Amino acid sequence: MKTFQKTLIAAAAVVLSTAALAQTQAKLKVGLMLPYTGTYAALGNAIENGFRLYVAEQGGKLAGRELEFFKVDDESAPPKATDNVNKLVKRDHVDVLIGSVHSGVAMAMAKVAKDTNTLLIVPNGGADAITGPMCAPNIFRSSFSNWQPGFAMGEVAAKKGHKTAVTITWKYAAGDESVAGFKEAFEKGGGKIVKQLTLPFPNEEFQVLLTEIAAAKPDAVYTFFAGASAVKFVKDYAAAGLKKNIPLYGPGFITDGTLEAQGESAEGLFTTLHYADSLNTKRDNEFRLSYAKTYKLQPDVYAVQGYDAAQMLAIGLKAVNGDVSKKAEFAAALEKAKIDSPRGPFMISKAHNPVQDFYLRQVSNKENKMIGIAVKGLADPARGCKM
Repeated sequence: MKTFQKTLIAAAAVVLSTAALAQTQAKLKVGLMLPYTGTYAALGNAIENGFRLYVAEQGGKLAGRELEFFKVDDESAPPKATDNVNKLVKRDHVDVLIGSVHSGVAMAMAKVAKDTNTLLIVPNGGADAITGPMCAPNIFRSSFSNWQPGFAMGEVAAKKGHKTAVTITWKYAAGDESVAGFKEAFEKGGGKIVKQLTLPFPNEEFQVLLTEIAAAKPDAVYTFFAGASAVKFVKDYAAAGLKKNIPLYGPGFITDGTLEAQGESAEGLFTTLHYADSLNTKRDNEFRLSYAKTYKLQPDVYAVQGYDAAQMLAIGLKAVNGDVSKKAEFAAALEKAKIDSPRGPFMISKAHNPVQDFYLRQVSNKENKMIGIAVKGLADPARGCKM
């Protein structure tokens, strides 16, 4: 009887082992939910390019598994986000989600990922709640929280001696949280926000608000826009004559991927971000050369974040031998990893947000040149995270 039981146990072990091997050898289903049309289309394409570049550098496999991609254009539309992400999770049965750019869309993705226990790596959307109250063992970010670059620039503006500032942004999560980060650091450094101006996303009618800025005469202006709208805002700000007398500051998204179109209007602008065009490190130089050869384009922060999303996925997969069901082990590996990014090495916090340096950059000859480190090893406070 005992011999028979042992035989059954051994047979069951073989079946389980075979099933696990089959799972790890099957193609890994990756769901890319990014904007491929609209204001943020260029950002979505750069993220996908960066992700695919890292995979290509590994011979097309991560932890021995080939990847199969499923794509959804999220259109930067939060009302459509839940349906869109469910197409990937429930229809396509993806193993991991990668997305998105718009904070509102990323929030919807995080909720579905949390509810279904699907791995999610956010390669841009900085909504504070994703690594705050909504934090979860299966949710990670390769980018930033909205608070981080705003806080870094608030410190810079205060140290420059500015006492008053006006903020201007879209009225949505990314804008509100970026401004909140700036305000926290600026007021901590002795500054005062005299006006907080907003307009609905993706509205680009800036003229009335620029007139308000001119009338308020602050020492500085802090802004958050990205993509095509950042081009228009920077051009309108300069055309209104404000650039000469009121310095314009912002997170790097205002000038990343937009400098060619902004032209002379952007020259001299200061921004803070976890990446710059002139880091001139061996790691970054290799990445930039590889990206340029592959896509005939220069990479920006969005490409880096996509690249590092793939790199983070690879680290987790390696730790679990390609078995994505082992989410606790996957998370533990990333929490102790030092990620060798083109931006510079960074760690992942317990809330799964990058702990990283934020650079002070200045636009010079259509480059976001690094002129110093604004804040070293800046960690998001992860307020509300109970993980």
